[in-house]
Amino acid sequence: MSTPLHAQTKRAGVLAVHSLDEYVISVPDLAVAKKFYTDFGLEVKTEGDHLGIYAFNNPQRYGRILKGEKKRLLWLTFGVYAEDFEPMKKHVLSLGLTEIASPDPEGTGFWVKSNDGFPVQIKVAPKSSPSALPPRVFEPESSGRGRSPSSSIPIKVKPLYMSHMLMFTKNVAQALEFYGKTLGLKLSDSSGEEEIGIAFMHSPHGSDHHLLAFLGSSDYGFHHSSWTVESIDQVGLGMKQMMEAGHVEGWGVGRHVLGSNYFRYTRDPWGSYIEYSYDIDFVPHTIDWPAKNHPPEDSFYLWGPNPPQEFGMNCEAVAA
Repeated sequence: MSTPLHAQTKRAGVLAVHSLDEYVISVPDLAVAKKFYTDFGLEVKTEGDHLGIYAFNNPQRYGRILKGEKKRLLWLTFGVYAEDFEPMKKHVLSLGLTEIASPDPEGTGFWVKSNDGFPVQIKVAPKSSPSALPPRVFEPESSGRGRSPSSSIPIKVKPLYMSHMLMFTKNVAQALEFYGKTLGLKLSDSSGEEEIGIAFMHSPHGSDHHLLAFLGSSDYGFHHSSWTVESIDQVGLGMKQMMEAGHVEGWGVGRHVLGSNYFRYTRDPWGSYIEYSYDIDFVPHTIDWPAKNHPPEDSFYLWGPNPPQEFGMNCEAVAA
């Protein structure tokens, strides 16, 4: 019997967070943010003075957007199982980290500063990272008709769940140490000969190839969130959907090497990105992923158009 997509899988004897529960950013105009994320196919809810970001028919809130003077990554929240909360807190504090006050009026759990200096929350939460291979839908074999969907019938792409987030960090090696030693995430893959430039981490309790990835920069920042769709057609249709809504800048369609997923990135109004992702590698809670460091030519993409020049630019560092 296959494991359900949202099963609460747990690797015995391993203390670690199971999910990136939520990312929180600020932007100057919430109305602009609401339109952008709605155009992408997400459910955007006005919740008091902020926006909540959801996938349709999915109760998990994956992101919050607050109003601020500029776009900025404010904090990250990670989920643990209830029985792991006190052991995790004891473990984190034993490493010499100091508990800090919550910056969030909704704040629960406990908070510490990341290696980059922004707040990180650890709280009890249901596992929202996937626990099985992402769904893959193919058109049925031809039986007297074409297998392509009809262009005349509008198709609204609505992602199923958030797969991962990539963030800028001041030091990739230090980020790997913090999120690995402190939170229990495991390295999936990395790239960089003399100095690691990009790295990917998964949860030992089961997650996509990465639930959090890091790209080196002069400052920390939010690069993109990635959202799972169920076919390569939906990646392409998502690109069409966003371009027709006026969001024309981006990268793809293409396919990554590390993670293996097909992608389309759309640039958001603040210089970061959002990704439609299909068929990413999955790391079950029952195996040890064979992590390795890869040559630079394997760190980016297998095929697709050349990425835009500003794709790796940290606009938060520029603003700072």
